[in-house]
Amino acid sequence: MALSQTLVELQSKVGTEIHTSNWEVITQEMINEFGKATRDMQWIHVDPERAASESPFKTTIAHGYFTLSLYPMLRGLVDESKPLFPGVKNVINYGINKLRFPGPVPAGSRIKAHCELMSAEEVKGSIELIEKYTVEVEGQDRPACMAECVMRLYF
Repeated sequence: MALSQTLVELQSKVGTEIHTSNWEVITQEMINEFGKATRDMQWIHVDPERAASESPFKTTIAHGYFTLSLYPMLRGLVDESKPLFPGVKNVINYGINKLRFPGPVPAGSRIKAHCELMSAEEVKGSIELIEKYTVEVEGQDRPACMAECVMRLYF
């Protein structure tokens, strides 16, 4: 599919949810590995005993930036065998316009991503998409992460 056809298709979907991920379990091991990679080993993330007694959540919680970093995987951008759109050769994460972490992701909880298309515009021979990425935590009223993610599609 050509850039122009994809752009028209996407623009017709602005304001709608265009992707919902499967549920994913966030394990303590995943949280620990993220902490090691980023050198953020705060006890609220990696010390279950201390978190049980001192944290308002009574358990460890995932790093907010870990929840954000799951966007490409939850959005389905990392599987080369399943391109986002026909003809797209490269998807680049271009940035984030707004970012909030309204609620925690307790270790062992399940999360799901919801992506709403906010805009689709042609920019320098690519399509620039802005999506509202919202991470639902099973059993919680407040989302764990809300971000306006910007990506560019190159054909």
